[in-house]
Amino acid sequence: MRTLGAADGQLDIATRLKAARGTSLVILSPKAGSMTPAIEAKIRKAFSESVVVDFDPDMDIEKLVAPNARVVVAGGDGTIGWVVRRLVDTRHPLGIISMGTFNNFAKSLGLPTTVDAAVRVVQAGKERPITLGRVNGHVFLEAAAFGLFGEAIGAGDAAKDRAFGEFAQGAMRMLGARPFEYEMTGDIRGHGKTLSLVFSNTSSIGSQMPVGDKTPTDAYLELTFYSAWGRTDIVKRVIARALPGENVDPGLGQMFKFRKLEVRTKPRTGIYADNFRVGQTPATITAELSALKVTLPR
Repeated sequence: MRTLGAADGQLDIATRLKAARGTSLVILSPKAGSMTPAIEAKIRKAFSESVVVDFDPDMDIEKLVAPNARVVVAGGDGTIGWVVRRLVDTRHPLGIISMGTFNNFAKSLGLPTTVDAAVRVVQAGKERPITLGRVNGHVFLEAAAFGLFGEAIGAGDAAKDRAFGEFAQGAMRMLGARPFEYEMTGDIRGHGKTLSLVFSNTSSIGSQMPVGDKTPTDAYLELTFYSAWGRTDIVKRVIARALPGENVDPGLGQMFKFRKLEVRTKPRTGIYADNFRVGQTPATITAELSALKVTLPR
């Protein structure tokens, strides 16, 4: 096994390419919520013929591995999302060992969340293309959200991480959110007024808030209207899903399947792709079959 860490930063690109050529690459996130020294050792042993690197947001994956070699990521939701976005237009087979708190993407794909089972899937599973969403060109794994629900996802992540200062800021943004008018064209045509629109690719988003029955192996996205939810309903559900021991019936809104939508709002509304704010409406939302293939259970 060849392990690359911080000390390898001085290796030139040619050396790293030579080391990785013809092998698979394993990206480990030592800071992932479920990662321990024993689990890290187990993963390294399972992929002893691979190049292993610690996750670094400045890394260039294409300079560490051959063009069609397998990439395995062992980490939390953020690390997995980072890797998927970097590889979305490539033909690398991707193996996922999910080590996060909520694991919405992995669970929606039917991937196990125990390390031994996840390793077995990576080693013996079947590669399948998946659907990813794009909103104004930004890739999302779980969902894009407009309005209050987008602010709620960010606040829920802060509560999950016990970043209560950020949660307080998010709560203020939620309280300041107002209903907006929307007009849609494309696969769904219509107009109305709502607090939130959610365009989902997974069955749950954020702090495991259920949003439907969607899996990334489906060739479409789901639109959910939350017109019937009040501000208190959404805030209550965010806190309930983020804090241990709480459970609130999600009371899902109406859901519609689509491949492409154009959405305009009045006033312009913030857009979130997963938990990142990526601009304001108007927006184009599409379901796209990725060139990237993920190793799934047979």
